Amino acid sequence: MIAWLDHTPRFPPVSHATRDPNGLLAAGGDLSRERLLAAYQLGIFPWTMPGEPLLWWSPDPRMVLRPADLHVPTSLGKVIRNRPYRVAFDTDFAGVMRGCAAPRRDTDQTWISDDMIAAYTDLHAIGYAHSAECYIDGQLAGGLYGVAIGNMFYGESMFAIRPDASKIAFVHLVRYLQQQGFGLIDCQMHTEHLARFGAAEVPRATFTADLSQLVRHTRIPGRWHYNDENPGAP
Repeated sequence: MIAWLDHTPRFPPVSHATRDPNGLLAAGGDLSRERLLAAYQLGIFPWTMPGEPLLWWSPDPRMVLRPADLHVPTSLGKVIRNRPYRVAFDTDFAGVMRGCAAPRRDTDQTWISDDMIAAYTDLHAIGYAHSAECYIDGQLAGGLYGVAIGNMFYGESMFAIRPDASKIAFVHLVRYLQQQGFGLIDCQMHTEHLARFGAAEVPRATFTADLSQLVRHTRIPGRWHYNDENPGAP
């Protein structure tokens, strides 16, 4: 039996999460900034589908990427060097969330509801949620968003409407995070896509121990100023 959350932003220990489905910890509650920030600091994230109650997860193992371990596939490296684009951060957070919320090719459903968009837009307004955008021909072509607390970054979702656009934004973001002293990127669940970039699974206990140290670092929330023109662009 999973816990049903009340009005307080408190969660049961992550060790109480179910094995099947992997990581289901609690249900209910809300998407207030206080609850979301409390959840992320414990390694918990919300995810649900239409018609379901709000569900909270902490899977074991956990997919993570250490910024220093980033691997850029050779073919993508050539694209990054030679294709005209512009990468910027926090210039169109709402646009990135709408892009991520658009139904995928294999389904007409999305887990990013209007309530999710409102909640993360609120986190963005107070400087905890951030977006990375890739512009091609002056148009938003792809990007991703996530949450930053201390020296920990939690990736949430990405989208692309032009080939490689989200990958370009991702590589720029990871390199930026390394430069800024971030120690870990939470990728949540295993995907072959992220594994190709150097992400790997670790036990939940290892993940929570690492993040408990990383979130303690003092980092003033605020907008990230980053604007990079591709040096290979004409």
